[in-house]
Amino acid sequence: MADSFSDREKGYEAKFKLDADRVFKVEAKRNKLLGFWLAEKYGLNAEKTESYAKEVIIADMDEPGVEDVIRKVMTDIQARGINITEAEIRQKINELDSLAMIEVEANE
Repeated sequence: MADSFSDREKGYEAKFKLDADRVFKVEAKRNKLLGFWLAEKYGLNAEKTESYAKEVIIADMDEPGVEDVIRKVMTDIQARGINITEAEIRQKINELDSLAMIEVEANE
C-alpha cells in the first residue's frame, strides 16, 4: 500500500516538473517573440534584434509574472520615443502567449 502512495507521489512530482518546464519554455518563447516585435519597431538590425530579445527574456527572471518584462520594455520604449502604450504591450503579450504555447507544444 505504501508503495502505491509513493509511486503516485512520484508521478505527481514528475507531472509538476513537466508542467513547470513547459510554463518556463512558453514564457521564454513569448518574451523572445516580444523582443523581436519590439526590435522591429525600434529598427534594430539582426544582431541587435537577437541581443534585445535576450534582454527581454532575462528581464523576466526578476520576479514572477510579466510586470518585470513590462517595466523593462516600457522603459526602453520611452527611451526611444516610440509611441506604444502599456495597454498595447499587455495585449501583445497575450497574443504572443498563445503563439508561444503552440510553438512549444509543436516542438515537444
